[in-house]
Amino acid sequence: MNPIPETDPEMPWTRSDVQELVRRLVAPLEAHASPGGARVRPGETGASFPDREAELEGFARPLWGLAPLAAGGGEFEHWDRYREGLRHGTDPTHSEYWEPISDYSQAVVELAPIGVALALAGDKLWEPLSADDRDRITDWIRGVEDVEIPDSNWRWFRVLALAGLRSVGVEVEWSVVQTDLDRLESFGRADGWYVDGPDGACDYYAAWELHTNALLYATLAGERGVMDAPNKDRLAGFSDRADRFAEDFRHWFADDGSALPYGRSLTYRFAQAAFWGGLAVADRDPLPWAEIRGLWERTLRWWLDQPIFTDRGVLSLGYRYPTLKTTEIYNSPSSPYWAMKAFLPLTLPESHPFWRAEPDLSPADKKESVLGRDLDHERTMETPSMVVTRAEGEVTALVAGTDTHYPHKYDKFAYSTAFGFGVGSDLRGVASAGIDGTLGLGEDGEHLRVRENVEGWLEDGLPRSRWEPWPDVSVESWLVPATPWHVRVHRLETDRPLHSVEGGFPVARPGEADAGRREEEVAAVVRYPAGHSVVRDLSGDREGEVIDQDPNTNVLHPRTAVPVLRGRHESGTSWLVTAVLGATELEDSVRDRPPVLIDDGLQIKSADGKVLFERE
Repeated sequence: MNPIPETDPEMPWTRSDVQELVRRLVAPLEAHASPGGARVRPGETGASFPDREAELEGFARPLWGLAPLAAGGGEFEHWDRYREGLRHGTDPTHSEYWEPISDYSQAVVELAPIGVALALAGDKLWEPLSADDRDRITDWIRGVEDVEIPDSNWRWFRVLALAGLRSVGVEVEWSVVQTDLDRLESFGRADGWYVDGPDGACDYYAAWELHTNALLYATLAGERGVMDAPNKDRLAGFSDRADRFAEDFRHWFADDGSALPYGRSLTYRFAQAAFWGGLAVADRDPLPWAEIRGLWERTLRWWLDQPIFTDRGVLSLGYRYPTLKTTEIYNSPSSPYWAMKAFLPLTLPESHPFWRAEPDLSPADKKESVLGRDLDHERTMETPSMVVTRAEGEVTALVAGTDTHYPHKYDKFAYSTAFGFGVGSDLRGVASAGIDGTLGLGEDGEHLRVRENVEGWLEDGLPRSRWEPWPDVSVESWLVPATPWHVRVHRLETDRPLHSVEGGFPVARPGEADAGRREEEVAAVVRYPAGHSVVRDLSGDREGEVIDQDPNTNVLHPRTAVPVLRGRHESGTSWLVTAVLGATELEDSVRDRPPVLIDDGLQIKSADGKVLFERE
């Protein structure tokens, strides 16, 4: 079944179109439900947790869309299966029992959509049940009160689970909720961002979990009375922080609706739009309603135009296309259905300004921004330590880096809506190193260590970082926007001779042709129909080359080529200065006029003479 509503592509979706979209998205899962309804297994790949928890994911995650559908009066014919599944999954005597909730269990995550479904669709999921069924369900969910969980966005899952029980009249240990809320608030920053835990990263979890859950909780607390005496200051803080965050987050979206591929859990796909729906549900409009609705709908439309479904109509693992190489160990076959969180606006009536807004859905033929207001050409974001640039409607983020366990997903120098990024493969060599967007160092030019375990920050508005691939080797880097170019300045200090390989943006390549790419002595250029990518050595010591990266390692394109610069460096201090360009449409006059390095000092100027960077 084609999930895309059969509507005029130039006209906004109606609320009934989106209701039908939700039904179409979840319909293929019914064929994969267990006889008792508690488990759904749409694929055979594994995750780091037991199969029963992966199959609980398949049961719970569609509720992110189905609960708002029901709350807004939308029809759905399989609520009986979900009721039976909830009964059987929480019944210790049933073969499909989900087992008690334990410390750090994946089941804690899946409690969130179940709790929200109790709050939004209690008449479908709770009220028809017997008193004994309700008692068993209550006992199972309340098991989360006493378990250890990660000190991160996971605290929201417990909050929403217990708030859901509270909404249907069940007494819970509310002090646990208050403790979690206090801790979650401590993750907030003055610019509106959240960090995902005391040492956590800044990524989409700030949007689709920490902010969206706060907005949803504030709505449940204020309108549905899940608290006896709502903490109005806390709720106001959630809303005010979301307003500030919106001003930054809107810059992560390209004009065509695609969002910045950056960070982990990207297989959740159109969950990227959940924050905009969360604003609507909380009745917050820090941006004009037409802009909020446009960001939400263009993102959904872009995703539904990509090859993200299996031949059975199930959401696949991967990002823009199916591939396991870009996933994480906690991604099960049902994990992508966290994307259903985008459909929170279905709780709202047709009369709400969100549904009455007229978003611009045709950005392709416009030169100016279509997002409602002029966007910054370059926007500095303090908490995530990045500068986001925009050229021809496409977005690039220059990133200082993090100390997470996912270096390819957080620690490249640049991430792009047009080119995506590649992860490392399991083979030896540059093609397998995920070298795009980063600097690799090694003793033989084949075994490479890329930027990771990074100390990153902003200095004078520019991303700066420090990392040590070995105890006797350190690298400091500065990233300088010169849109559509950017410049990377590296100070390499080493006690041993090293080889370096530095990559530009990866470009989608045809499988059968090499026409359009070339290599030069101090630069490498890739030119394919999908775009242009250039790396130029401004210090003049390295040689250009073009690498075909391992297939299926890029989040956007199954096959990519990346221009690189290769160098060899003796022990001591070396300065590497690289001009980098990536664009899908670009005049030769722009491509051939990169920033320049002035010989009498480490000064970088744009092609028109503006000083971009200077360091003694």
